[in-house]
Amino acid sequence: MILPLHAARVSGCPVGSASTEHVRIPEEELMTTRSTDTERDPLHARATRKVMLHLLPVMFAIYFMSYIDRTNVALAKTHLATDVGIGAAAFGFGAGIFFISYAFLEIPSNLLMYRVGPRRWIARIAVTWGALSALMMFVQGPVSFYIVRFLLGAAEAGLYPALMYMVTLWFAQRHRATAIGLIYLAPTTALIVGSPLGGGLMELDDVLGLHGWQWMFLIEGLITILVGVLVWFKLPSVPSEARWLTRVEADVLTEHAVGDDPHTESRIRGNVKKAFGRPFVVVVALIYFFNQITNVGIVFNIPSIVESLGIEGSFLIGLVSGSAGIGATIGVLLIPRIFRNHPHREAAAVGLLAAATTVVAVGYALSAGPVVRILLITISMIFVFGTLPLFWSIAMARMSGLMAAAGLAFINTVGLIGGFVGPYLFGIVEDATGNPSGGFYVVIASSVVGVLLAPVQARTIRSEDAKAAPAASPTPAPAPAPEA
Repeated sequence: MILPLHAARVSGCPVGSASTEHVRIPEEELMTTRSTDTERDPLHARATRKVMLHLLPVMFAIYFMSYIDRTNVALAKTHLATDVGIGAAAFGFGAGIFFISYAFLEIPSNLLMYRVGPRRWIARIAVTWGALSALMMFVQGPVSFYIVRFLLGAAEAGLYPALMYMVTLWFAQRHRATAIGLIYLAPTTALIVGSPLGGGLMELDDVLGLHGWQWMFLIEGLITILVGVLVWFKLPSVPSEARWLTRVEADVLTEHAVGDDPHTESRIRGNVKKAFGRPFVVVVALIYFFNQITNVGIVFNIPSIVESLGIEGSFLIGLVSGSAGIGATIGVLLIPRIFRNHPHREAAAVGLLAAATTVVAVGYALSAGPVVRILLITISMIFVFGTLPLFWSIAMARMSGLMAAAGLAFINTVGLIGGFVGPYLFGIVEDATGNPSGGFYVVIASSVVGVLLAPVQARTIRSEDAKAAPAASPTPAPAPAPEA
């Protein structure tokens, strides 16, 4: 069998002198190479299934508790106003200030994570934020509320981009949207289960002289600490550390995750533009900013909106509030599956989903019936959450290594600022109108901007991919020498 010289180099076979144009490779060696290449995809598929079964449940548990601990304050909103004098605007500021400290420390946290490894860093994050979440039981007024929420955000900083960075280490690009969608089942499940769970804990009012909201913060904070211990023992940082993978499986996972552009940069200095300044990174971050205004604004105000519709009792309010999680769950399961085989359409989908959110929000603003309003909140969460796996997949396809650790943290940082702006704007609108549902005008505005940014995102992605294409193109094969 005769192959051109460049093909021999690719196959790893020895080559002759520089003047040699063809190399003879034994037919049986070529057959072995083909057989190995054919077997790698089934091997990778089997290894990926193992990761789904062993790794994702631990990532799910930690992200589930993070969402419980950052949003359980929404259930306590009216009780905090009654018991310690925290009004709507003060609550909105305190709920949002969590995201300021989170955002400020996001990039430093992820760079430290890159050095010490995801397992150690995520376990540290969980234990410290669990302790601070439990300390929320000692809040006595607006000032102490602001302080603990600020420290809670600082403790949790870096968790989500660390989880996203792990996706880049373990999953090939074609599996990432699905993996991210499954990770997003944690917050959607937290919305479904966490609200009635927190509402049930708040029914412990006056037990041992504590308010129900104090019991909720204490118990859920202690559970988070236990989950942090679980992470320490059960979350390998990279495939080579997983005892439940064979060496060959670990190697093939790493090979497929790295892909064709491993980004070998080892420091941020000199690579700031590559990490933070690429146009597609900036636009994705802006879209995430407006998505989080909508997302966090709704999530932090659902219980008070439900209560304003005439529903009474902490458990029942929590149960009805959980309906938003049903919509969010449908979104993260269904939408990534639709676009799994069409990644080039992800950018357009972001715009369409933002447009759908706008339509639903307008319908909510014009509706008067409580049942219809709750249904429309549920539908809006399909689009708000369903968008998330798509643009994280878009970002991951174009960064890896240290650039992924830094770039994903930057995108999340910008989104976290939206997480501050959303509840704060909702609180201002509620104080101005006297209506907890008035914040849906904020949803309309932020989703309209998301629609306008979608074509800009598509343009920056085309430009990014066009620049990367020449570097990824294989060297043309030399023309065969004429036969003697």
